[in-house]
Amino acid sequence: MTRTHSKTKRTAFIVAAGLAAVTTLAACSSSSDGGGGGGDGGSGPVTISYGVWDDTQGKVMQQIADKFHEAHPDITVKVQITPWDQYWTKLQTAATGGAAPDVFWMNESNFATYASGGVLANLSDKLDGSEIDMSNYIDIQTEAYTFDGSVYGIPKDIDSIGLWYNKALFAAAGIAEPTGDWTWDDMVAAAQKLTDPSKGQYGIVAQSAPQQSYYSTIPQTGGQVISDDKKSSGYDTPEAIKGVQVWVDLVNKYNVSPTLQQMTDTDADTWFTSGKAAMIFEGSWAAAEFKEIPYAAENANVAPMPKLDQPGGVSNGLGNVMSAKSEQPEAAWEFLQYLGSKEAETAQADAGIVMPAYKGTTDSWVKAFPEFNLQVFVDALENSTQYPSSMNSAAWQDPIELEFNKAWGGELTAEQAAANAAKIMNDALAAEK
Repeated sequence: MTRTHSKTKRTAFIVAAGLAAVTTLAACSSSSDGGGGGGDGGSGPVTISYGVWDDTQGKVMQQIADKFHEAHPDITVKVQITPWDQYWTKLQTAATGGAAPDVFWMNESNFATYASGGVLANLSDKLDGSEIDMSNYIDIQTEAYTFDGSVYGIPKDIDSIGLWYNKALFAAAGIAEPTGDWTWDDMVAAAQKLTDPSKGQYGIVAQSAPQQSYYSTIPQTGGQVISDDKKSSGYDTPEAIKGVQVWVDLVNKYNVSPTLQQMTDTDADTWFTSGKAAMIFEGSWAAAEFKEIPYAAENANVAPMPKLDQPGGVSNGLGNVMSAKSEQPEAAWEFLQYLGSKEAETAQADAGIVMPAYKGTTDSWVKAFPEFNLQVFVDALENSTQYPSSMNSAAWQDPIELEFNKAWGGELTAEQAAANAAKIMNDALAAEK
């Protein structure tokens, strides 16, 4: 897994245009990439396209597509890899111009925008009598790719957050490694002992990326980022403010984390993988990244997130979707069903690239990384909530992150930043109605 992909999971930035622009895509058509001479419906060989954004996963997806081709020799699948920084812009342009992939990746932040805009095929009618049983997927992911009561995406993978830590630094400081019984106060106390300014070493790197910070702690303090009906923000409640405050304190009160500027100059993962920070909240996706870094592969491990007021966390995950206007709908649907099969999801797990969303296949992913205790991430799913999103998440996600960066940087208090965030979100949600 490349840093590009892990960054997508971490920030879930939305670079597609606003809801009004995307809605216009409903009237546009989509086409396959280089379709064969016979068209769909069994009259001859066809070629369909599969859009993804990660090079490492793209190679595995092509292997899965080739396996599919062995059983369906009349259907050839070409995997189109577009870097994350261009993926959403290209997708919007392609859909408008009638050249979107037949099947492509979708994330939770953008899902409602594209489903409501008519870009995605409604799969509910196709599911009856098909090879897909939606009960086979982790429930939170099935819900994530359902819009207005209809299914528009087949869950591909899922993630969760854990406390990655440096075994060598803990041993050198004579501190017992984190356990599932750790409280937040236990973590702070350890971070204080592990911080050594003379060595430029910090106890924890408190990154401001939402999923690895306040999205994970606000559920633990009894708050919500967004209401269940997605009509109002929860940021300005005492519970949510507390979930933000604990992070701001790590940087500005306890001084156990690099500053925001330091984390801008050197990204959070590098602080951890270079041995300059003893702990970091990071996702399940980081296993593939850390395994490729010799120092991290030797010294890193993961424990459950330390406890605040109640169990909680956040999860995110990708879905495979189908163009509503594919010129090869039968072939695209056939491939989409295979992508959602236990065989295809297990192939992803065995390759060690993602934690699959298909129930009963996570063991293969855990076993792919024997050096890390990845069962932590599987167990975390029991108390994880959906990644916060709305009809037009782009209108509020990035601006809110900038507000909380001001709290990390000491320009605003956590309460002030939360109040600003709530106003940004509420204004954006009101405009969606």
